[in-house]
Amino acid sequence: MPTALLPASAAAFAPRGNPNVVLGRKVEQWLTLTLKRVNRVKRPLNNPTQHTRCLTETLSSPNAIWTLCSLMFPKAPDSELRKDENPLVEAIFNYQMIHIEAYVVHVDMVSQNEVAFKLTPETIESLVDFHKDIFSVDTAASTWDWPDKETQLKKLQEEFVQSANKFIYRTKVQALEGMEEDGAGELLGGRSEDAKTAILNLFVPLLPPPPPRVVDVVRPPLLPSSTIAEDWWSSPVEQPVMPVEAWKVIPSSPSPVSSCDAAPNMWTTMSMSMAEAQLPSPAPSFSQPYTTAPYDAAQYYSAPVTMAALAALPLPSMLIQPCSTAASMGGFGGYNERYQEFPALSYGTTIRHNEGVSV
Repeated sequence: MPTALLPASAAAFAPRGNPNVVLGRKVEQWLTLTLKRVNRVKRPLNNPTQHTRCLTETLSSPNAIWTLCSLMFPKAPDSELRKDENPLVEAIFNYQMIHIEAYVVHVDMVSQNEVAFKLTPETIESLVDFHKDIFSVDTAASTWDWPDKETQLKKLQEEFVQSANKFIYRTKVQALEGMEEDGAGELLGGRSEDAKTAILNLFVPLLPPPPPRVVDVVRPPLLPSSTIAEDWWSSPVEQPVMPVEAWKVIPSSPSPVSSCDAAPNMWTTMSMSMAEAQLPSPAPSFSQPYTTAPYDAAQYYSAPVTMAALAALPLPSMLIQPCSTAASMGGFGGYNERYQEFPALSYGTTIRHNEGVSV
């Protein structure tokens, strides 16, 4: 609906006056039934003019106050609210119910088919006090301080006062079916939820976002190139690689002349050192002579022959120790005592002897 169609009483800070009622040539039947129900005194309702007069007088009554919705607001800022384990106790001591009341300023059943409500002065005062004492405090506590913070808060409160006084709630004209005696009533058919959303929208936008914080970045002074080179040269972590003379570099590709030829005595010295080192001649390996005679266990398990052959070889004493001694060295004490019960195995000793010679 264009704003020009609203009466002067719908302007901000304007006192209450008679509503502006515009009806068509044909009056809806539900409106006739509603007016007969709410008027104690029977009045003739035979034409649109009688309906317009009756509806105007009914909505102009001082008791014609409509309840648009009811909102639950906290009684104090968030930092001052009472904390309790029982949520019912918190709801009783920390919250209050504010009924949003308004009166009819305009009824249009010709072009827009709607009814307009304006908030009562008492409701406007309650909303302004809540915005100033609670909403603004919580908003300020949620942001950090900057020089113009108080100025922004005052500006926000002034804008809210203007918005609350200019607020006009429009809905379908069928909302007048909820009218009761003396012109009072409440919104039905889910219209109160729409009114609640419209009232809560008055509390936005919140405090404008503060300017970004300026962080001082301390940068080291620029050093001349000569100083940077000296610091890099004197760093104990990484030292520069000293240049190498060209005549000491070994080429990567083969060539007839190599730097290795510069030290011909190296191979001579190595050959002389190998010649001076006298290596012991390898001991002859011991093996049983080949024969076609039938197998004789005594021949292969003869301890004197095998031990004698081992004694003749220049082997370390640890390799020719009997099994009882090796077992006692390894920690098998019980095995040393039972060793005497078994004959010596020359065949096994022979294998041990061959292994020693090959090494």
